[in-house]
Amino acid sequence: MVRPLSECPRRKPRTGKLSAFRNVWPVELWSRDEEQESGIIHRPANPGQTGCSRADSRLCTLGLRQGTDGRSAPAPPVIAQTQPAPPKDQPAPAPVIIPPLPVLSEAAARVEASRLTIQMKKSVSRFTTYTPEIRQRFIRLARAAIASSKTPIDRPQLLMVVDRNPKVQRLCFVLAMPGNADWETLGGTPVSTGQAGRKFYYITPTGVFINTPDRLGYRALGTKNENGIRGIGAKGMRVWDMGWHNAVKGWRADHETGDIRLEIHATDPDFLEQRLGHTASEGCIRIPATMNVFMDKNGLLDVQYEQAASYDGRFRALLPKDRTPSPIAGDALVVVDSAEAVQAISSATVGAQPLASHHEG
Repeated sequence: MVRPLSECPRRKPRTGKLSAFRNVWPVELWSRDEEQESGIIHRPANPGQTGCSRADSRLCTLGLRQGTDGRSAPAPPVIAQTQPAPPKDQPAPAPVIIPPLPVLSEAAARVEASRLTIQMKKSVSRFTTYTPEIRQRFIRLARAAIASSKTPIDRPQLLMVVDRNPKVQRLCFVLAMPGNADWETLGGTPVSTGQAGRKFYYITPTGVFINTPDRLGYRALGTKNENGIRGIGAKGMRVWDMGWHNAVKGWRADHETGDIRLEIHATDPDFLEQRLGHTASEGCIRIPATMNVFMDKNGLLDVQYEQAASYDGRFRALLPKDRTPSPIAGDALVVVDSAEAVQAISSATVGAQPLASHHEG
C-alpha cells in the first residue's frame, strides 16, 4: 500500500539512507552536528574495507577506531601539511564582531508591530487579526507557556503562537514585552498540525521551541513525491527546523510516544494549501506560502540566525539576500492547545465543587 502525501522527514531514520532527505537543498547547508543528529552516517561502500567513514574520521585521527574484531585498529598515517609562515608585516585578521540583538523601546516596538500587521494584511493570504476574545486567548496561553518553560523575555520580541486544538488550527504572532508591560497580538492565518488516527502521523507537541543556530534550516526543492505532491511547498520555500522532540503517536490508543523532527514549512500550493485549518500533517506545522515568504523576508523567527550570519557563511547562504529583518523579530515557536486549557479549567472547577453536587457518570 502506498503511503499518501509524504511531505518531509518526521521520525528518526532507522537506517543511514539519504532518501528521506531528498527534498533538502543545498546539501552543503547541513552541518556536521545536524548530520549526526539526524542519524545519517556516511559508511564505507565496502564494509570490509579499512578506510574510515566520515563519522569515524576523528577516531581514526586519534588512533582509537575499533576494528571488526573489537580491538583498536591502527590509524592511517596522518600527513602533516605545512603552511607557509605569514609575512611579519601582514596585519592580523579582524576579529569577528557578532551584532547584538535589537532592542526597541516599548513605544517603538508597538509601532513596528502595527507596521508588520498592515503589511501582512496586504501580502499574506487568509490573514486575520481575530476577535478581541480570540486575541486575549492567544496572549493568555502564550504567557502560560512562556512562564511554564521559564523562557526569558528580556526585549520586545515576536512569538509565533500555534493553537493545535483541532477545532482552531490557527497561528497568531504575539508581541511579548519584558516586565509588566501588556502583550499584544498582530494576527495570523490557518495552519495544519499533526493528525490523529492515521498511521505514522504524530500529534504536534506543545511547548516552547527555539530556532537556534545549533540547527540549520533549509529550502524546498519543489520536487513531487509518488503522489504528485510537493510536501514542503514550491521550490525555494523556507523550512524552519526546530529539532527533535518527543510526540504522541496519533494512531495509537495507548498514547505511546516517539521522536519527530519538528518543522515549520509550506505545503503543496495546488492540492493541500486550501485545506489549512484542519489537522493534516505528520507532526510538523504547515503554513500558507505567503506567510512563509513574509516570515522569511522579515526574519520573524530568525533573530539568532542573523547573528550567526555574521560569522558563518552557511546562514548567509540560507537567509534571503533581499531580507529586511524586523527589530522585534524573535526565535520562539509556542505551541499551545486551547482544548486542553479548557479541559483543565473545567476539571479544576469540578474539583472545587461541594461533594453533594458532584455526580459521577
